[in-house]
Amino acid sequence: MLYIVIAYLWLAVLLYLLMGGADFGAGIIELFTSDKNKYKTRQTMYKAIGPIWEANHMWLIITIVILFVGFPAIYTTMSIHLHIPLAIMLLGIIARGTAFAFRNYDAVVDDMQVIYSRIFVYASVITPLFLGIIAGSAVSGRIDPEATNFMDAYIFSWLNWFSVAIGLFTVSICGFLAAVYLIGETDNETDRHRFIAKTKSTNIAAVISGALVFLSARWEHIPLTDWVFGNPVGIIAVTAATLSLILLWYLLYQHKTKVLRVLAGFQVTMILLTTTWRHYPNIVILKHGAPLSLLEHQGHDKTIESLAWALLIGSLFILPALFYLIYSFQKKNGEPAH
Repeated sequence: MLYIVIAYLWLAVLLYLLMGGADFGAGIIELFTSDKNKYKTRQTMYKAIGPIWEANHMWLIITIVILFVGFPAIYTTMSIHLHIPLAIMLLGIIARGTAFAFRNYDAVVDDMQVIYSRIFVYASVITPLFLGIIAGSAVSGRIDPEATNFMDAYIFSWLNWFSVAIGLFTVSICGFLAAVYLIGETDNETDRHRFIAKTKSTNIAAVISGALVFLSARWEHIPLTDWVFGNPVGIIAVTAATLSLILLWYLLYQHKTKVLRVLAGFQVTMILLTTTWRHYPNIVILKHGAPLSLLEHQGHDKTIESLAWALLIGSLFILPALFYLIYSFQKKNGEPAH
C-alpha cells in the first residue's frame, strides 16, 4: 500500500506541473504579449485553460494531503523551514485566481480591470517561481533542523542560487507548456504563428535556465550531474527528452502542431523522472546529507493503508468527473470531444 501512495504522490506532482503549469504559463505568456495582441491572447487563453481552470489545484491539494497524512515528518519539516516560500506561493494562487475571476466576471468594467490584469500576470510568475524554489530547497541540502537563528532556519534554507535557478526553470517550463497548448486553440494562421514564436522563445528560455540550474548546482556543490547522468534511468530519460525536443522543433518549423502537446508533456515527464529517480526514496535532503525518506518516515501502517484505499476509490470519482469537465468545455466551444 505504501508504494501505491508514493505513486499517487508522484503522479499528483506531475499532473500539477502539466495542468497547473500550463495554467500559470497562460499568465506568463500574457505578460510578454504586446498590447495590441493582449485581447486576442486572453480570449484564446480562456478557451485553452477553461477545462482545467477549476480542477488544476486539485493535484496540489492531493499532494499536500498525501504528505500531511502519510508522511507527517516530511510535511512538518517542509512546512516549518519553507513556510515563507510556501506562504508566498499560496498567496500567489489566491491572488491570481481572485484577479482572474474579477477581471472576467466583474459586473462593472472600469480601471480596476487593469489592476486585476496586473495582479493576474505577476502572480502567474511569482507562483511557479516559488513552487520551483520549494522543490529546489527540498533537495539542496540547505534545510537545517538544528539551526539556532532565524536566517539559517527560515531564509537560507530556500534563498540560494540553486533553488532560485530551479524557480526560474519552472517559470520557463510553465510558459513553454502554455505556448504549446495555445497553438492548438488558435483559429487563424496569424495567431498560430505568434504562438509558435512564443513556444520557441519559452523553450530557449527553459534551456538557458536549465543550464543555470546545473551551473548553480556546481557552484553550491550539489551533485546534480551525478543525479541526472549517474544512472541508466536518468540517461535514458534525458536522451528521450532531448530527442523529443529535436522532434518538437522540427514539427514547429514544418507547422505540424497536432502532436506538440504530447511531446511537451512527455518532455516535462522525463525531466521530473530524471530529477526524482536518482535520490528516491529521499524526498528531502537536510543539511550535512541527512535524508527524509518516503520509505522510512511514513505514518502508521494503518494510516498508509487507509490513505491508499482513499486514493484508489477517490480516483473512480475524480478522473471520470475530470474527463467529463474537459468534454463539456470542448462541446461548449463547438469542438469535437475526443
